[in-house]
Amino acid sequence: MRMMMDMKTLGFSEYECKAYLKLLEEFPLNGYALSKASGIPRSRIYEVLKNLIDKQMVFEQADEKNRVYYPMEPKIFIQKLKVHYEKLFGDLSEYTGKLYREPKQDDKLVVISGRDNIISFLKLLINGARERVAVSIWEEEIKELTEELDAALDRGVMLRGIYFGKKTAYTSLTPHRRIDRYMAEKKERYLSIIIDHTHAISGIMSRDANAKVTWTRDEGFIAVSEDYIAHDLVVNLYSASLDPDTYKKFEAFADNVHDHYFHYSKKDLATYKRLI
Repeated sequence: MRMMMDMKTLGFSEYECKAYLKLLEEFPLNGYALSKASGIPRSRIYEVLKNLIDKQMVFEQADEKNRVYYPMEPKIFIQKLKVHYEKLFGDLSEYTGKLYREPKQDDKLVVISGRDNIISFLKLLINGARERVAVSIWEEEIKELTEELDAALDRGVMLRGIYFGKKTAYTSLTPHRRIDRYMAEKKERYLSIIIDHTHAISGIMSRDANAKVTWTRDEGFIAVSEDYIAHDLVVNLYSASLDPDTYKKFEAFADNVHDHYFHYSKKDLATYKRLI
């Protein structure tokens, strides 16, 4: 039962959940009737009720012959929980903030493994974004981040970058012109995301449970990642602005540069050998 799982996450025992939820359905009940209706052993029911009374979730009313129990109204109960946890998080934030001294430069590289873990972490960072989210991202991944990205845009956060896919709902993203060639050469979906110039996440996403990215707050790594996305934007936007003939010449030139960088020709190899 989802509600019981949520209450247990908040620290309530299984019997406390059962007793309170049963009282919401039917009240007032005495201890015997509640035990029978909820499945809580009679030997435990009054201990459970005492705990709920102490937490002000249940009220006891006594007369000459019997004691019966009423549930706290759900709206009031939920409001009490909110106030309690807001105070708890406030105290925790204040205390940990006094202890922690954030370094001027954090150059740690943290590896996050598993696609589900990576997506969950990205959602957390995007939910905290305040200024800008820069991406080089594939359709398969952006689909799982749509809710968080939409909320960020509603907060006024900028979204910029490269999109690997046939169609995107975000006009601020530029489609990559060479998806098929990219996959033929790399055979993997890579991801790079920068949040507020503060967090950089990059790595391979196409291996499911074996997917792996690096998360860092290193300024140099972030600058390189930003330049990588910006360079891709320049190339893709420029090529899209060309007429067909000029576009073919540009792509041929780009192919030559690419091949020269990644592959030695016999002439290159001979020159290299002479130099050494």
